[in-house]
Amino acid sequence: MALAILGLSACRSLMPAPGLPWPERRAALQAVADYDFSGRLAAANGAEGFSASVDWRQRGAESDLLLRAPLGVGGARLHYDGSRLQVTGADGTLLDGEAARNELVRRLGFEPPLASLRYWLLGVPDPATAAAETLDGAQRLQQLQQSDWQVAYSDYRPTAGQWLPQRLALQRGEWRLKLQVSRWQIP
Repeated sequence: MALAILGLSACRSLMPAPGLPWPERRAALQAVADYDFSGRLAAANGAEGFSASVDWRQRGAESDLLLRAPLGVGGARLHYDGSRLQVTGADGTLLDGEAARNELVRRLGFEPPLASLRYWLLGVPDPATAAAETLDGAQRLQQLQQSDWQVAYSDYRPTAGQWLPQRLALQRGEWRLKLQVSRWQIP
């Protein structure tokens, strides 16, 4: 019995401590420059919508995003370096700069918050813009309002010594995005 209790307590010590004060947690996560994740994305504006699998690779200010729609319907690869956007369609067509941004808005129906998403995905606000934050009892972000977007976090997963979001819901006006992360990797 004593060995079983010691074994359980040893397993618990491997889990990240969720109780860090929020300012420390926020600063640590905002400093994470490199990460990868895979998951599913669903977007809807009431009458229209789409779903896709998503693979995201973040390296500093550079975001690489691969979207694959179900049943071979299509997809796209996005590269955003913090100021410039490139979109490569499923057919290999490459759009750059303003043409890429316009095509993305045309296809999605809204301009995605590319600069802020790299932070929101980690469960923290973008440090460049004022935000309203609501925390849960474990000092994790539960809701965030920033740049006309509302982000709700409903589930977290321990990864690389941090609690990272597993489910996020983003809303701006009639647009709703839901993201479920299946795999996090922080190099």
